[in-house]
Amino acid sequence: MRKTSLLVILTLLLSLVATAADAHAMLERAEPRVGNKVATPPSQVTLWFTQKLESAFSTITVTNAAGERVDTGKTRVSGNQMSVGLRSGGAGTYRVNWQVLSTDTHRTDGSFTFQVGQ
Repeated sequence: MRKTSLLVILTLLLSLVATAADAHAMLERAEPRVGNKVATPPSQVTLWFTQKLESAFSTITVTNAAGERVDTGKTRVSGNQMSVGLRSGGAGTYRVNWQVLSTDTHRTDGSFTFQVGQ
């Protein structure tokens, strides 16, 4: 009886944790890919998330190796995807910072890098 009760409680707790994790828009994939190396600076960065996004509260900023912003400042959102155009920032490590608000009102943010150059 104790083992059955413990198993039921554990199952319920795991279910609650999984439901809570599903309630946030998480980064699903990116182009350029996270940690990838590309030969030339891309013309834009595009991110896909696990949920639809609120466009008024979702942004991307991109900086080059010198720490200068190279994004155009005009994040575009469509469903679960958002993108921003880039100006050329030369070779080196680019940092992408993102903040999103999903349509269920949960906010998430994160960052990643990719490399430009040979």
